[in-house]
Amino acid sequence: MILAESGEDYLEAMLMMQEKHGFIRSIDVAEQLHVTKPSVSYATKRLREAGYITMDSDSLITLTDAGMEVANRIYTRHKMLTDFFVRLGVDPQTAREDACKVEHDLSEQTFNAIRKAAEKGFGTDAKK
Repeated sequence: MILAESGEDYLEAMLMMQEKHGFIRSIDVAEQLHVTKPSVSYATKRLREAGYITMDSDSLITLTDAGMEVANRIYTRHKMLTDFFVRLGVDPQTAREDACKVEHDLSEQTFNAIRKAAEKGFGTDAKK
C-alpha cells in the first residue's frame, strides 16, 4: 500500500510520542499535529487497516514493524534535514518547518547526497 504524506506524518508523530512519553495516545498525536481528535480517529483506523499500527483495549497505539520502518525513515529525514538547514544558517524554527515540507518529497538520491554533504561538514561555514 502506498502511504500518503499525511499517513507518514501521523506515523512520525507517533514515533515522537513514543520517544517522549514511552506510549502513544491519540490525544497526544492530535496535539502534536494540530488536528482534531476525529481526524486522528480516522487516520488511526486507516493506519490500523493497512497494518502500520495496532491499538490495545486502552486505546494505546503501537507501531508495527512496518509502521516503525516508515516512521523511522521520515523522522530520520526530518532530523537530518533540520540540522542541515540550521548548519546553512537557517533559524531552527524555519529549518524545522522547511524540513517538514521537503522530507516526504526528496528522492533517495538527493537525500543521500545531502546526508553525505552534512557528514563532511558542508554548511558549517554558512553561520560565520
